[in-house]
Amino acid sequence: MPEKRLLIVFVKNAILGTAKTRLAKTIGKEAAFDVYKHLMHITEQATLGLNNCDVHIFFSSEKDPTRWTNYEQFVQQGNDLGERMSDAFRRGFEKGYTQIVGVGSDLPDLTSEIIEKGLDELSSNDAVFGPAEDGGYYLIGMRSMIDCIFEDKPWSTEDLLTITLEDLKQNGFSVGLIEPLNDVDTEEDLMNSSLKGWYIDNLA
Repeated sequence: MPEKRLLIVFVKNAILGTAKTRLAKTIGKEAAFDVYKHLMHITEQATLGLNNCDVHIFFSSEKDPTRWTNYEQFVQQGNDLGERMSDAFRRGFEKGYTQIVGVGSDLPDLTSEIIEKGLDELSSNDAVFGPAEDGGYYLIGMRSMIDCIFEDKPWSTEDLLTITLEDLKQNGFSVGLIEPLNDVDTEEDLMNSSLKGWYIDNLA
């Protein structure tokens, strides 16, 4: 029986002044807003090339009828990142999905091929991660619910992935890793990313 696969995309609603606040401190709110909208477009393009995979969009505050119109939309539930991700994955497993991968919406180099690699790792592993260069992860996947991934973790710190992997190892879960990617949180991130040329041509 074929696997029932799902991609969850965690999206911060595109509202001027709330998107990419660290970036906005140096390049301005308008420019940071435009950068984030471009990153959302890149993410949306990456979802279009997936094979045999449903897509659920989880917005931070409210559904958006102007974006991601081809996919089922939800609103994130929970007090912190762990609770919000846990809720989204749990809903997916309750709907019968057997391989679920989640990504954010601020990755300039995200492609459908990378998402497919994450899903493929779940054919032979209990979980999968795409390491981020800041010590966290940009992609997470499971083939069944693993609660310890989301419990008592140091969110938004450089030790997040290391601690999570150690926790999984101690609990006997197998883990696959795919290539690292960097997200864009600061001007330095932006200028070191593949978006540098686009930013200079369009916004600088």
